[in-house]
Amino acid sequence: MSSPSDFLQPDRAGFGRDPFGYSALAWHKWAMAQTVAGFPVDPSIPPTSGDLKSPVLWLAQAHALSEAAVVVIRNSPNWEQMPVPLRGVCDCQYCAVGLMLVGYSLETCLKAMHILKHGIDAYSANEKRYLHHRLEALAEFIPDLDERDRVILRVLTQFTLWAGRYPDPGSGREENVDAIFRLSERDQVTAKDLFALAARVMKHVQLMATNDSTLP
Repeated sequence: MSSPSDFLQPDRAGFGRDPFGYSALAWHKWAMAQTVAGFPVDPSIPPTSGDLKSPVLWLAQAHALSEAAVVVIRNSPNWEQMPVPLRGVCDCQYCAVGLMLVGYSLETCLKAMHILKHGIDAYSANEKRYLHHRLEALAEFIPDLDERDRVILRVLTQFTLWAGRYPDPGSGREENVDAIFRLSERDQVTAKDLFALAARVMKHVQLMATNDSTLP
């Protein structure tokens, strides 16, 4: 007989049996985790909007995205199945997907920090302010961000908006392609610069969590 602790463990066999259902179980596992910790939550009752804005869920999602980005970026696929002229094309697009995941992880982490900073009710009341992907705007409260940091966030935003998903930003937005090259080359942004900033931004949540007593 399985126990609640068994349910809380990763289960890739479960993913194999039901990829959509398993991948949507995060809330139910979090409800069970709270119950095991002595704060009973009935996972059979659909979660409220406030339930789904638990900073724990958002920070866990940010970590999942970050881990996915690491796997993508550290891996060098074998492009032998692609025609030779397209191998370099596909590799650039693959790296763009990795940057998209980095951008999504930062976006989710920053929104989690806004929830921590303002509280679930206040965040929900002003949720429209945060319904975007603009990393520079979301990170405005992070201390000691300089202009170079803001440029990195500005360019990374392009990968969350389109460059990690499509080769085309959309009709009328063709200048966004040039903007990536213009800003990255002007400021000589390296991968080391990008990941150092991402680590610094995400590390800020540790300070906020340490000073916050409202985590559920």
